[in-house]
Amino acid sequence: MSDDHGAFGALLRELRVAASLTLEGLAEASGVSVRGIGDLERGLRAAPQRRTVAALADGLGLAEADRERLLATARAGRGRGYSPSGVRAVPRDIADFVGRTRELASLAGFAETARRSTEGDAGQVTVAVSGPPGTGKTTLALHAARELADRFPDGQFVVDLRGMDVDPPGAAELMLTVLRALQVADRDLAQAGPQGHPGLYRQLLAERRCLLVLDNARDEGQVRPLLPGTGAGMVVVTSRRMLTGLESVYRLPLGELTPAEAAAFLTGLVGVERAAADPAALAEVARLCGHLPLALRVAGNWLATRTGWPVRRLADRLALEDRRLATLSSGDIEVSAAIDLSYRQLTPTAARMFRRLALLAGPDTGTASAAQLTGQEMFDTEDTLEELVEAGLLGSDGERYRLHDLLCLFARTRLAADESAEAVGRAAAALDDWLLETTIVAGRWFEPDHGALPAGWRGTVDLSSADLARRWLKAESADWLAAFRRAATAGEHARVVDVAEALHWFSDQWVSWVHWPEVFNTAAESAHALGDPLLEATQLNYHAWALLVCEGRPHDSVARAGQALTAARRAGDLPQEAWAHQYRAWASRELGDHEASGDDVVRAAELFEAAGDVHGSLQCKHSHALSLMAQGRSEEALESYRRAYAFLEEVGDRIDPHAAAIIRLEMHCTMGMTYAQLKQWDQALEHMWTAVHMCHDTGNTSLESRRLLDLGTVLLDAGRPAEARGVYSRVLTLGTDADPRAVTEARERLDGLRGA
Repeated sequence: MSDDHGAFGALLRELRVAASLTLEGLAEASGVSVRGIGDLERGLRAAPQRRTVAALADGLGLAEADRERLLATARAGRGRGYSPSGVRAVPRDIADFVGRTRELASLAGFAETARRSTEGDAGQVTVAVSGPPGTGKTTLALHAARELADRFPDGQFVVDLRGMDVDPPGAAELMLTVLRALQVADRDLAQAGPQGHPGLYRQLLAERRCLLVLDNARDEGQVRPLLPGTGAGMVVVTSRRMLTGLESVYRLPLGELTPAEAAAFLTGLVGVERAAADPAALAEVARLCGHLPLALRVAGNWLATRTGWPVRRLADRLALEDRRLATLSSGDIEVSAAIDLSYRQLTPTAARMFRRLALLAGPDTGTASAAQLTGQEMFDTEDTLEELVEAGLLGSDGERYRLHDLLCLFARTRLAADESAEAVGRAAAALDDWLLETTIVAGRWFEPDHGALPAGWRGTVDLSSADLARRWLKAESADWLAAFRRAATAGEHARVVDVAEALHWFSDQWVSWVHWPEVFNTAAESAHALGDPLLEATQLNYHAWALLVCEGRPHDSVARAGQALTAARRAGDLPQEAWAHQYRAWASRELGDHEASGDDVVRAAELFEAAGDVHGSLQCKHSHALSLMAQGRSEEALESYRRAYAFLEEVGDRIDPHAAAIIRLEMHCTMGMTYAQLKQWDQALEHMWTAVHMCHDTGNTSLESRRLLDLGTVLLDAGRPAEARGVYSRVLTLGTDADPRAVTEARERLDGLRGA
């Protein structure tokens, strides 16, 4: 309150005491409520309008001089704007507001809808702005109110609903606050009585073109009575909750800022010169703040008040996960305190789920994984997750749920504080057991001699098809990989090998995943610890494949295949000895050592035939054709491809269908490239397109991106740059499952074609 407001209250009290009247006595004499008089005397309410002052003067029985003195003091108090307790004025501007272009445009559109509406023709426009703690909901609403002021000539009012309070005000109290802000005299309020306030409230808001911001709502029950329903005004409700129970409202969910917006926000707080001195550190601070406006403001305030600090110093402090939330505290603004307000309002079941979500390593999760954390049934788990979504503590995208980085850190602190180490350990162990068991079952869909689910398997995830298994393995990869690592650290070597073995053929379905070398190297170390040379040879061979195909390291692949060969000979196992020769041949071919490659291919073919391994024999035939192509012996290579393809058709169902699909599409691609060597473009492109279509049809996006690059090369060589541009552009549309290296190369090739 201003000093003028306090002056009016002090004068009113002085005159009441001089008249020997109690609050109740003056209320009865003037018709102004006891609470209204008390708020005025304590300076909790701005000076009232003239007719209320006149009623008070009459009740006090003031002489003319004192009456004029009271009126003059009231006028001085009103001169700075009417602002009853609980109602804020819209700020003239918010200097550091950045971004939110889409949201502001939406609010402007809603305001235009309100402008066109008239009483009786349309309901009043209501917009619910929701989002997690610290996303800047209030700031957006206030900025929008300022920007849209000319659309609402009868005023803009901001009412704090105090939704995070232990005992927030009820609808009747809030309604009375708005009525006073609309300058309804206390006499009129008293005459209408509490039962008449709702009708008076709706009537006044229907008649006026006002923008009413109901800030920080607790729930639907608090908000619903405050929605006028008709008129040409607009109501903006901000809440951490989604308020899904409200009907006929426009919804505007709010998340974190974009990286560029976050950097701009920090720059505005710390200054252009400091930000420009180390833009990488500034971007890192923004990232570690999760691009959350509240965290960014705290970080910016830290730097603004510590002018000697380089931005890098704060970035290094924030990089310490166990100290990050403590660092994000400035004065009375604490990120953790803001989150805690929402956490305290959760049911015990939802609070436990929220805490235990911190045990997950991935950026998001599905219902089945979350169910393992609490032991709930699937339907109950979904209800609990949706409670967290409704509370603004969990994001959702389709069937996936995402916990913001800073919320995850807070959940971790609550997990340590609110649960025993034993309970947390049991939950983590149960999660790991489930993840690894499900990974093995899902991976075996692609393994020869396995395929469909084992009889009697009753899992909580739908793995009834290879496609569903593929989706689960990709979606939950961060979590099962973390469980895999923990198993290795704990010395669970047999389990580690089982998981890697189950994923061997699946790895062909996702060659761009960067962790295959780690998976198979870890499994090789576990096999060595078990003292089993056959298992060791097998995992060393897989690692040789991963080094070559996933990381492009042929020298290391040759060395690893050599180690696998040694282990296979110790084990006396012909198939693994053959695979070691096959992988070494492949890596040698990439190095241009065709003589060594040829020797290994011949030996591998002999061993595969002796072992009766049709998968290996097929790979050898394809490898021989590739070697001929690499040496420029195109006609011989084509004949070799035809023989390999005929062998594939001959062995038929003896080849696993997933392995057959991979080798078939690869042969089409390499046959196309061989035809391109001969400049037989029609045949080349026919085979190349066939390979691309097969990748797409089988859902192998990683290989599709690689094969599209090969197709683009052939199109350019054929003098068809426009078609090549289309192919490279298609690579950029494949999404996150595409090989990142293929995406980068496609973008570079497109840039080159534009400059040509």
